[in-house]
Amino acid sequence: MRGKNKRQRRKLMAEINVVPYIDVMLVLLIIFMVTTPLMTQGVKVDLPKVASKNLPPEQKMPIIVTVDEHGAYYLNIASDPKQAVTADDLQQTVVNALHQDEQRKVYVRGDQQASYGTIVQAMVLLQKSGATTVGLITEASDVAQKR
Repeated sequence: MRGKNKRQRRKLMAEINVVPYIDVMLVLLIIFMVTTPLMTQGVKVDLPKVASKNLPPEQKMPIIVTVDEHGAYYLNIASDPKQAVTADDLQQTVVNALHQDEQRKVYVRGDQQASYGTIVQAMVLLQKSGATTVGLITEASDVAQKR
């Protein structure tokens, strides 16, 4: 009878220990919270004002295309950055610059009064030139500057 008593006292555990899953979930949550915010010069333009952080300093000067309120394009790496360039010249200059360094950052500065379509067209030209990612430059708002 002793053998039967031992069998009756032992019961199988049918519980799932979820503590390791919670730990993994919290670590992933922290990683996503930290990395998500990390994922946003020349001609006078009135940039949209939004609360944003400054860009980290770069080793190499990024390529910056400026779109003024009239829809003209300016390129900071052109021979004369204050002279408007055509879409073809813009595209060719960016192709040559990205051919030398494919990892070079590419940004668009659009005047607040410029049409959305003109700014998107500049981004399309940059994409056709070989830029894999194109960032938008804004100006810090008064609220963000007071913090």
